[in-house]
Formats: sequence, C-alpha cells, structure tokens
Amino acid sequence: MSQSSRFKSLAPRMKNIQPFHVMALLGEARKLQQQGRDIIHLEVGEPDFNTPQPIIDAGIAALQQGDIHYTPSLGLMALRQAIAADYQQRFQVALSASRVVITPGASGALLLIIGALIGADDSVMLADPGYPCNQNFVRFVDGQIQAIAVDEYTAYQLTAEIIEQNWQSNTKVVLIASPANPTGTLVSAEEMAKIIELVKARGAYLIVDEIYQGLVYDIEASTALQIAQNNSQSNEHLIIINSFSKYFQMTGWRMGWCIVPEHLLQACDHLAQNLFLAAPTTAQRAALAAFEPQTFEILEQRRRIFQERRDFLYPELKVLGFKLPVKPQGAFYFYCDCSELTENSMRFTQQLLQQSGIAITPGIDFGKNHPERFVRFAYTRDIPVLEQAVERLDKFLKG
Repeated sequence: MSQSSRFKSLAPRMKNIQPFHVMALLGEARKLQQQGRDIIHLEVGEPDFNTPQPIIDAGIAALQQGDIHYTPSLGLMALRQAIAADYQQRFQVALSASRVVITPGASGALLLIIGALIGADDSVMLADPGYPCNQNFVRFVDGQIQAIAVDEYTAYQLTAEIIEQNWQSNTKVVLIASPANPTGTLVSAEEMAKIIELVKARGAYLIVDEIYQGLVYDIEASTALQIAQNNSQSNEHLIIINSFSKYFQMTGWRMGWCIVPEHLLQACDHLAQNLFLAAPTTAQRAALAAFEPQTFEILEQRRRIFQERRDFLYPELKVLGFKLPVKPQGAFYFYCDCSELTENSMRFTQQLLQQSGIAITPGIDFGKNHPERFVRFAYTRDIPVLEQAVERLDKFLKG
C-alpha cells in the first residue's frame, strides 16, 4: 500500500455503516422544489410544529442573561431534578435525580450507554425493522448485532419468547423501542414486564428507547420504570433513553436524557467528559420550561392533532392498497407493506417523488427484514396536505 493510500484508508467498521437512503431522496426532493415543484414531505421523522413558545422564551432569556458556560457533564442539576419530578408526577415513579443524565439528543445518550457497556465480544439484540442508527452505534464500538426479524404477529416488536429463543452466550444488551420507529407500535405492559424479568435473569441489560413516549394514542403513556415498579421488579439492569425532540418538539436543540443504574453513572460521566463535555447549556436552560403546565397544554393539543392525522390517514392508505395489519398506537409513522403495489419499495419511492411530488421513506433504511416490501409515511403535515397526498397517491397508483 502506498503512503498516500494509507492516509486515505478508513477504519474497517465504516464498511458496515451506511447512510440514510432517504437523505438522497430528500436531496432530490429539494432540487425539485428549487425547480418550482410542489413537494409533500412525508419522509422526515420530525414534528412539523415549532418548539413551544415557553421553551423558546426560556432559551432567549438564558442567552440574554449570558448563561452560556459549560454545565457539569451529567447536566444541570435543576433539569435532572425537573425530569425526575416529571416521572413522579406523570408516572408515579420514585426516581433519584442523580440517575438522570442529560445528553446531546437521545443519540448522545445511546452513545454513552453503548460505549460504557459493549466491547468487541458483546452482542446487542434488537428488532428488525428498527431505527438504523441503533445498529450503527454498536458497530461504532465494534460490538456485535443480533437483528431479529419481527412481523405483524408481534406488532413488529421483540417479545420475551423471541428474546429467549434467540439468546446467545454473548448477548449483553437487549434494546427495545416503545413506541417504535418506523412502525409506531408499542410493547404492552404485560409483555414489557416479562422482558424485564427475563433479561434480568439472564444477567444482561435492557435498554428501552422511549423517545416517542408522549406521543401515544388510545392508551395512557407509560414508562418501563413504571411497569417494573408496579410489578415489584428491580431495575438495576434497566436503562431508559428519552429525548426532547419528538414530544417536546425540540429537534434542533439537540437535547435528550437517559436514566441509568447508579453503578453506571461514573462511566457515563467519564465518557461524557471526553466525547462531548456536556449538552448545550442554552438548550438545557430552555428545556426547563418543557415541564411547565402551559407547555404541557400546548403539547397535549398537538398530540391530539397527531392522533387526528393518524385516524385520517390510516383508512385512506388501506383503501389505496397498502397493508397495515397493526394500527400504530404511538409516534407519527405508518410502516406500510406495499408488496401488492410494487416489487421494489426503493424504486417505488423514487417514482412517487418524480411523478407525484410525494416524498416517503423506503424500507431499506430500517433493516434487512424484507425492506423491498415496505415504505414509511410520516404524518407530520396538516390534514389538508395529507388529503392532497392521498389524491396524488390515488392518481399515481391508477397510472
């Protein structure tokens, strides 16, 4: 190998870390917009609402007061206490604020946890389909991945039975998302209790991704901590990941948190100091306003709007020929089986964008479990826009 090629070579892990295919689609959509085309964006996993005004006001006040200096690596104690108090108020979970770690987004939280727990010989079990970055965090630390294919019979979720059937000697972490991206489905309280008990018995850790926790429909929002507490289960092996991005609509502020056992706090502290020092100070100050009553009033109103959108689009997609065997109860996604409409979901999304001006996400972004059969719709647009999307889809499918 020549000296110049050596300098250009990448670490072997990069061979397995793929970009979001939807980003290329998004780039093409923006080009079409620049050409004057009207594009309906149903591909991006981001709320279309602006951050609630009380949060914005708190951020502005922090800037005006000059509150721009580093915080402790684990986050502002006032914010950690506010999060702990929220768990007590909404879920009746007694939680020490010391166990709350503030991070730059939920991705920062997962980076800390995976970095603290996973080595080259350790494996993480998770569902396929699922959020692809979760696998890439494992690859980043050279860990091993057990991506388990799941289907509509378990609402595209891992179950205690599936976990037990696929357990390996090196399985160290099981990662569950409830509600999940891309499917919007939940793990029931009964099933979650079984999973908590099983993973504990196996001497492993359970990470529960709850970043869409507040965006739940038809049932009350809950947390795995509440389920463990209600079933008198210990939680020293239970880790919760959450975010201010989705329910609180603070995507660009880059704020998240995790709740970890006491024995992992020092490792998280050391990693945070070295990886990102601390979450953004202004964003932390702004996030304190997320727990004010007036903010929750805004958020609950918006949650109901998301539910109205879900209830509008769900039957329309079925009439158009998309298969939706499980009605999602959370997040803002439909993961649709489009196999009766196309043999290649990637090509389908490209044609739909070019011919009808609708941008959706191909299944290839969410795993290897028959991705050619699936597409994801994000109902992050107002109902009149969704109505227009349905009209365009109908025309597109009728050729």
